[in-house]
Amino acid sequence: MKLFSLSILHKGATKSHLLKAAYDLSSFSFFQRSSVQEFMTFTSALIVERTSHGSRASVKEQEYLCHVYVRNDDLSAVVIADHEYPQRVCFTLLDKVLEEFSRQVDSIDWPSGNPETINYRSLDLHLAKYQNPREADAMTKVQAELDETKIILHNTMESLLERGEKLDDLVAKSEHLGNQSKAFYKTARKQNSCCEIM
Repeated sequence: MKLFSLSILHKGATKSHLLKAAYDLSSFSFFQRSSVQEFMTFTSALIVERTSHGSRASVKEQEYLCHVYVRNDDLSAVVIADHEYPQRVCFTLLDKVLEEFSRQVDSIDWPSGNPETINYRSLDLHLAKYQNPREADAMTKVQAELDETKIILHNTMESLLERGEKLDDLVAKSEHLGNQSKAFYKTARKQNSCCEIM
């Protein structure tokens, strides 16, 4: 999973222009980086121009996904990621960046601003932080922890059965289960045995 570009743009009446951008082009060769950066800047501006106000969209371009959010106040952001990166996390990042940018940079500067004149330094930090969606996004982190717990639980049950103990034997030997619970287990086991895959 990788984020390559994070851009903030202003959408004008006919054209959009770049206000600030951050790039992570370390996966490209040194000689390709300037061309790739130009292409990502061009693509980001084009996508903003073609997206209506107050909407979000995801556009596939070759092996990349470009996620765009154009607000009603003409402030826009684009993140370019690979196909594996979670879409929800991309839009969370865009929301966060646009909200922070609009608080720090006066809206009077948006129509005429450019990367040299706009004083907003957090874009590189956000791009670096969100490279790992599990660390940057709380819901993704919780989901990953749940997935790991399921794997551990599954492995624990398998290791228990590998030691030669069978659940049937443990139920039969149990002093803590009443006769009714044991009967329920046996009935459920019989009914489920028709569905087991050998």
